Amino acid sequence: MNKGADHDFERKITYQPIGFVINEFDETTSRQEMRKGTSKILLNDPWTEGLEGLEPGQPLLVIFHFHRISEDLVLRQHPRGDENRPKRGVFTLRSPLRPNAIGVTRVTLQKIENNLLYVHGLDAYHGTPVLDLKPARD
Repeated sequence: MNKGADHDFERKITYQPIGFVINEFDETTSRQEMRKGTSKILLNDPWTEGLEGLEPGQPLLVIFHFHRISEDLVLRQHPRGDENRPKRGVFTLRSPLRPNAIGVTRVTLQKIENNLLYVHGLDAYHGTPVLDLKPARD
């Protein structure tokens, strides 16, 4: 362990959303169905300049906050809630029940209109706070 390292595991970290998701998906919509559809990401005005250089067809990572989940953390879960499958550790799953309620989905940028991004493949509900966007790399 590095003697100079400052590890403060109890420190709170806060983020401000840069925008939010607009679509017609809710808790009744499966993730597979959401990924087949188009969603919009409305970026808050101060961040619009940060879109410069993005191009339609480009893959992006959308980092978002699971704002509708329970605060109850479950470290071992049945994959996709299927009790016929053995429980696995949360870090082996894409479950929204995580130590930090952060989701990441790779999408394809379809078009940009000012501060409105049209994306394909986002599995986030309407109103989901978007924390960041990053170019996706293989």
